[in-house]
This record gives sequence, C-alpha cells and structure tokens, in this order.
Amino acid sequence: MAIYIYKTVPNLIKALADVVVTMAQNAISLNGEFNIALSGGNSPKKLYEMLASPDYNQQIAWSKVNFFFGDERYVPDDDPENNSNMVRAALFAPLNIEESNIFSVDTSLSPDEAAKHYAARIAAHFKGKESAFDLILLGLGDNSHTASLFPNTTVLHDPSASVQALFLPEQNVYRITMTAPMINQARHIAFLVYGQSKAEAVHHVLEDGYDPDKYPAQLIKREGGNVGWYLDNDAASLLRR
Repeated sequence: MAIYIYKTVPNLIKALADVVVTMAQNAISLNGEFNIALSGGNSPKKLYEMLASPDYNQQIAWSKVNFFFGDERYVPDDDPENNSNMVRAALFAPLNIEESNIFSVDTSLSPDEAAKHYAARIAAHFKGKESAFDLILLGLGDNSHTASLFPNTTVLHDPSASVQALFLPEQNVYRITMTAPMINQARHIAFLVYGQSKAEAVHHVLEDGYDPDKYPAQLIKREGGNVGWYLDNDAASLLRR
C-alpha cells in the first residue's frame, strides 16, 4: 500500500489522471485492452471530466477501454443518483464511448437479479478466468464505507469474489456492489479521497485497529504494492504518520 498526498485538489486529480493514463497505455500495450471499474459519487466526477478534457482525451485509445462499475445505486439508469448516468455525462458522452465498451448494472431487474446478471457479464468478459480488473477506482464515505460495502452489513462477510445486492434500511434503498474479494483481485486499486469531511474516515481506515464491520474500507487489502491512496492535505490531516 502507498499513500500519496497533494496540496490541492486540482493537483490530486491531475496526478491520478496521469496514473490512469499510464496504466491504460501499459495494459493496452500488453493485452490489447484496459479493464477499469469506476466509482460513483461527487469526488471522481472531477477525474472523469479531466480525462475527457483536451489535455487528456487523446492520450488513451478509448476504443480499447472497457468500463465497469464497482457499485451502483438501485435506481433507474436515467436517475441523477445513478452512477453510470453521472459517468455518461462526465466521460462517456464527451469521448463518444461505444455502448459495447460500457458494462453498467441493469437496474430494471430485481436487486438480486441485477447483481447476478452483472456478475455473469463480468465472468463472461473475463472468459471464466479470475475477474482481475486492471484498475478499480474507489472512494471513501464519511462512515468509512467504500463501493457499497457499508458498516455492519452482511456483504462484508461474503467470501466470494462476486456481485451482491444489499438493502440499507436507514436509507431505504438497495445497492448493488462488488464484494471485497472481487475488488481485491484487481491488479491495481486506487482510492480517491479529498476534503476535510473525509479526514476522520481516512484516519480510521488507515491507522485504527482492524475492525472492518465498523470501517469496511479496511477489507481492501493493505498489504502489497497495488493499492494506492490518493489524498489531498485536508483528507490526510488526521494521519499521524
């Protein structure tokens, strides 16, 4: 695990955009494609907009990039809260990404069927081999959740590398999420976290004792060199080391 801290959010976003470009170019050179799982929410939107900007949109062979989602809100695909809907506006539409390269969750199905269907699509794409994404982008919630791995939910104890549906009673919503074992199969994992509101969660996940029921992002493996935490000064402000 590596921690990278930047003075400003623009510096942070640019640094991670450069990382994505390098990883994409390397994967395409080696394997002819780049498989990336995206994160929803407000934080990564700035990253997607930068990748679609004139400074970056010619640096990647986008026709060779396959886009997946680490999790999805169980809302219609045209709902503003839908992760894929946000990414379409920020990244896919400006880059004219082909639909065949976009693997979104079908929320027209029941939650359990949507999860099973998405897991089957992922398995088919990887032709039955381990679903090892080249890069999975993750965020971090104020309550230390990542993807839709929320505190004290049964999905945290799922040992399978799969996709699962879960109900969050306090929000009265369903979520569809990759399990921690599936995320941990990725060749590279990048957390993008910024803002003072995330400082306490960052401290809990990275420096408190191991308690994934309370701090689910701790399930994402902390050993090895393929997990990077990309933080701004505010998000890193409570780290002791």
